[in-house]
Amino acid sequence: MVFFRDSAWLIIKFIGVVLTASWLSLAAFSAHAINKHAINNTVINKNAVGLKNLASSQSAESSKNHVVLISLDGFRHDYIELHNAKNLARIAKAGVRSRSLTPVYPANTFPNHISIVTGLLPIHHGIVDNRFHDKLRPSKEGSYAQYSMGKAQGDSSWITAMPLWHLAEFQGHKAATYFWPESDARIAGALPTYLYHYSKHADYQQRVDQIVQWLSLPEAARPLFVSGYFSLTDTVGHDEGPMSEKTKEAVAKVDKLIGQLYDRLNALSIDVNLVVVSDHGMTNVADSHQIMVESLNIADDFTVLNNGAQVRLYAKPEVTHEQIEDEKNRLRVLAEGKFIVLNSVERDVRHSQYNARTGDIIMETAPPARFKSEGDTHVSKGSHGYLNTLPDMGGLFVASGPSFKQGKILPTFSNLEIYPALAEVMGLALLAPIDGEVKVLREGLKEQ
Repeated sequence: MVFFRDSAWLIIKFIGVVLTASWLSLAAFSAHAINKHAINNTVINKNAVGLKNLASSQSAESSKNHVVLISLDGFRHDYIELHNAKNLARIAKAGVRSRSLTPVYPANTFPNHISIVTGLLPIHHGIVDNRFHDKLRPSKEGSYAQYSMGKAQGDSSWITAMPLWHLAEFQGHKAATYFWPESDARIAGALPTYLYHYSKHADYQQRVDQIVQWLSLPEAARPLFVSGYFSLTDTVGHDEGPMSEKTKEAVAKVDKLIGQLYDRLNALSIDVNLVVVSDHGMTNVADSHQIMVESLNIADDFTVLNNGAQVRLYAKPEVTHEQIEDEKNRLRVLAEGKFIVLNSVERDVRHSQYNARTGDIIMETAPPARFKSEGDTHVSKGSHGYLNTLPDMGGLFVASGPSFKQGKILPTFSNLEIYPALAEVMGLALLAPIDGEVKVLREGLKEQ
């Protein structure tokens, strides 16, 4: 992986994303207001494209390597064997599978979904956790503004990156998203051509039908890139644990849907690459190992956020560096081996260096322990969000199609490789520096 070495390079990256996206957005939208047509919760953004004259030679119209990227939230790397996912095994045999897929830190849903479709670490794309504060943004209540899952729909400035659907749109192609986290964020004023806003009540079969329908459209209307999201295995994994019978049933349900999608895509008159991933794995947790946040008696000088694998503390404006260090030392004494307070080296390893969003103090525990607040009455038997290199945090990568080799098993690799690999498959130029680099996944790709 290629990482930014200093803040100057990060600034260059951010300026590159903003200027490129803003210039392309201006070219597409300056003459007209965004024109949307909503049908049954679907948004068709008619003016999101029309930039074929601006597309680079790497994204020529003749290159039509369609990609369908599906996320199965919380689907652990070994669920295929553990829960007998026959269809995913069949797809892997016809294509490529990795032994595991290493998530970014923390191994949570939103930072990883954004990393998969941007090739950037959370500290660079901005979504550093499922929930976090930004110390540079005051809130109306006098504290710090807080991000929570899906908030970028109303304020896309939380994200400083160019997702795959925008990469395709800005180079003259159409893209479609069905519930991918933050896919309805209006980055640089633009949305994917076809879009479904998230609803937890949406039917799973409808998602498969819609994806096939999109790819059955006439060429001029057909999306080059489609992404979809299924949350079932994560929801059940939390409630019942990764080894439970109900989790096995959830795996069977999504496996059947993916098998159906694979067969229907293969029946189309066009070639389509199906890529199935997950954002993270799942591990067993136990209430007998829970750490009550209130028992730590954290000083009022800090805003406390999150439960689960980490707790982030944000120092209030008047708090000094010495007070922050004193609180770190106090918490380390209290830890007694139940958790750690990350030092600067540990934060560097996790690519969670200090900035306005990551927190002044990060406490981290390991499974089967988890942090819990007194107001949290939910009993979880499974969880994630832990150190991303733990085996149980590993996710799924399976891909099959004309761009992938057959019967190839790859070593574990980082999910940051997915973005540049899929851009290459679709013939898209990268428009800004990223953290990901195609290394291990290169062995699974056919020569273009």
